[in-house]
Amino acid sequence: MKKLFFPVTAVAILTVVSLFLYLNHNKLDVVPEISLNIIDGRKIELHSLKGKPLLVTFWATTCATCIKEMPHLIELYDELGQEELEIIAIAMSYDPPNRVIELSKRKNIPYPVALDINGSAAKAFGDVQVTPSSFLIDANGNIVQQRSGVIDIKALRTKVKALLKTTSTTVS
Repeated sequence: MKKLFFPVTAVAILTVVSLFLYLNHNKLDVVPEISLNIIDGRKIELHSLKGKPLLVTFWATTCATCIKEMPHLIELYDELGQEELEIIAIAMSYDPPNRVIELSKRKNIPYPVALDINGSAAKAFGDVQVTPSSFLIDANGNIVQQRSGVIDIKALRTKVKALLKTTSTTVS
């Protein structure tokens, strides 16, 4: 029994450490400096958006959760967009551009929608694989929240409003 204790304990510790490293390997601290191709033909450099909070959300036309949260993001953008909140939706590389464009028009998405044809944006954000995945970025370009799965819109709204207050007091 005592002979098994050390190997079993060592395996358990290695498993926990490996799991921790796996789950945290793609945590970013700052927004990556990338260019995005928007479906309306514009090109946006993410670093050019410093100075205001930014929500980057990775999505897919085949993701039911993504489609379900769109009206909430649109509402948030309509409510806070005038206060200098930017939202950018990045479609996954496997999503056909024509479907992305069609769905964006059908849902009347008011914020920029980007195509990530070669997957470079997903890679730059820590190799995003799960949709929806979102990144809340403060006015200085620091990632303050990273989430895979459903967004808690109420909590997000509260956090964005706090960022807006912080931004307005640091700018004054």
